[in-house]
Amino acid sequence: MVVPENELKDFLDSKVLQYNTIDFIEPDPISVPHRYSLKEDIEISGFLASTIAWGNRKMITKNGHRMMDLLGNSPYDFVMSHDDYQLERLDGFVHRTFNSDDFKHFINALKHIYTNKGGLENIFTQNQTEISLQPAIHALNEAFFEIPHLSRTRKHVADPNKGSVAKRINMCLRWFVRNDNSGVDLGIWKNISPSKLSCPLDVHSGNVARKLDLLTRKQNDGKALNELDDSLRLLDPNDPVKYDFALFGLGIFEGF
Repeated sequence: MVVPENELKDFLDSKVLQYNTIDFIEPDPISVPHRYSLKEDIEISGFLASTIAWGNRKMITKNGHRMMDLLGNSPYDFVMSHDDYQLERLDGFVHRTFNSDDFKHFINALKHIYTNKGGLENIFTQNQTEISLQPAIHALNEAFFEIPHLSRTRKHVADPNKGSVAKRINMCLRWFVRNDNSGVDLGIWKNISPSKLSCPLDVHSGNVARKLDLLTRKQNDGKALNELDDSLRLLDPNDPVKYDFALFGLGIFEGF
């Protein structure tokens, strides 16, 4: 399907309206942070759920909720007040290549970030640029591994400085920054403009974007992310990542 250029925005806007609805929540990992009202609970649950967001969507969502159950359904309290022996309850958790050892480091790294860095939001607020949050993702990566860690865990926190598209963190940022007035994205961070968000680029969104001539680069890498960001910001400079819903819906539900 080829959409004429002058009709592309209208077409994609219609798909945003179709998929950016509360019906999107339940089968999606975003349902995990939707369990909570405390800001820090939303941040930690959303970050953890997005970290395992690759593979089967149903399994991602199921395991995201299981993570919260293992944290006593109070993720911020667990992160900040757990004793080392309590981390044993995480033994046996696995989602694809993310295992209980990775999970334990994430808990300790998040405690470090909330204790010594002012929390997740502060890292992104302090390290954002006028046009991008990718430098802030790099700053998060650095903070995350300031404490002792297994080398294997590094692959679970993206670093744009190494060419990563940081798909899962960009998705998490969409949840936290964007307020869509439809009850899906949570919009809990008020000091970062949605205009700086980057699209969570993966195989599906990339393929749809190429078919729509929003993206020409063949590899899904940092350069492709920048190109897609430029294209989406032309369509809506204030809220470019709303089109993630359109690209996702077209790719997953419509086989576009």
